[in-house]
Amino acid sequence: MSVRVGYFPHNNSLWVLRHRGILERSLPDVEWVDLRSLPSGERPDPTRSLPSLHGDHLFDGGYDFIGTGSTPPVTAQGKGHDIVYVAVSGSRHENGRLVVKQDSPIHSLEDLAGKRVALGHGSWQTTLLLFALDRAGLTWKDIEPVDVYGDAAQLFLDGEVDAWVGSYPALTRVERETTVRELVATDGLFSHRSLWFTRRDFAADHPEELAAIVAALQESDAWIRENPRAAAELFAADDGGDLDAWEHALRTRPFGLNPVTEDFVAEQQRAADLFHASGLIDRKITVSEAVLPELNRLVESTRRP
Repeated sequence: MSVRVGYFPHNNSLWVLRHRGILERSLPDVEWVDLRSLPSGERPDPTRSLPSLHGDHLFDGGYDFIGTGSTPPVTAQGKGHDIVYVAVSGSRHENGRLVVKQDSPIHSLEDLAGKRVALGHGSWQTTLLLFALDRAGLTWKDIEPVDVYGDAAQLFLDGEVDAWVGSYPALTRVERETTVRELVATDGLFSHRSLWFTRRDFAADHPEELAAIVAALQESDAWIRENPRAAAELFAADDGGDLDAWEHALRTRPFGLNPVTEDFVAEQQRAADLFHASGLIDRKITVSEAVLPELNRLVESTRRP
């Protein structure tokens, strides 16, 4: 059968796997679907809803397997989709943070009240910002979220927003052009993991294909750890970005797929509860319902030192 795998640069592991031909050795009929090419519709109002970020396309035939940050699977569950987690990465807290300019009058999380905060709404950045606001006793409605998937770095540099949930390599450029101040450390606030998930029916009906994807990702991730410069070239060639910045970003990220843990489920559940309380998803969800012990065993059997 043909297995459709959704990929885009934001999931570094799948991006590299797509370009190295490893999966094709075990799944010759794999079909790669660039998620940037799928229709996403109009972007929703970030004060009232969470976009699916292609999560819906798992269920309309767009693809069978995907990797994203922490927010899209929660959004998918919130829409009633029957997803299951396949694996999680280690903590990527070095990858991004909530920053302001050095001379900003914002000195605490409480100072964000009423301010314009830029983020990629629906990505991991929504989760980080919600956790930060909750720490300060604020809610989503206390700020003005600015949903930016374009050049957020330039908006921040131009002073069009007051704060930014930025990530590398975009943060590298900003740090070269101005002095930023970290408003809250991501470490200790949010683990910010890569996640891989699929439909429950695909996991049940195609275990061999799913096992092939997991094994190929483990092999590819091991290559990234050993060859960060060569891996960085695959990203810089796509976006014309700074090769050194991409290499730095990849060197600071954990690679390798890990089983879903109780700590991860608890963090996802807290995020889901905050999404619901903020009106960003319409229904309460139970994250643990999307965890299958057999998939944890699969991932554990493929782990590399």
